Amino acid sequence: METGTAQQKITLAFINDKSPILNLTCNDLVASEIEILFRCENIEDGISQLSALKELPTVCIIDLDFYDKNVLAQLQKLKAQYPTLQLIAHSDNDTKKAVEPLLEIGFAGYLLIGSDADNFRRAIEGLSNGKRYFSVGVAEIAQEYFTNN
Repeated sequence: METGTAQQKITLAFINDKSPILNLTCNDLVASEIEILFRCENIEDGISQLSALKELPTVCIIDLDFYDKNVLAQLQKLKAQYPTLQLIAHSDNDTKKAVEPLLEIGFAGYLLIGSDADNFRRAIEGLSNGKRYFSVGVAEIAQEYFTNN
């Protein structure tokens, strides 16, 4: 049924290591009419690519490398430069020590490695509508964080 309202175009940026698994997810997202504006391999490149855009993506998914000791500082820089950008973390780390600093920076979503294209789509659509989305493995941490802050 036609409602008369235009559906919002969802755009996406990926900052990750260009893994073959994410290639499949990206293909599924494109097939569902989510436009991927760019993919790059690190946060600094992501900041550079974002600065070249006329309009920011609806959501940016960042595959986190917690072995890089500068990752939190880089994420803070990204969020400071683009405070309205909706961020989703993609990681295998589901500890409170990893999740809470990202929530403090302003991440509104967290997908665990192994999430399928449907999880990505729900997260992206949720954030594009002003909601949050967290994989089951980190949802309790996020709920506790938002309840206490």
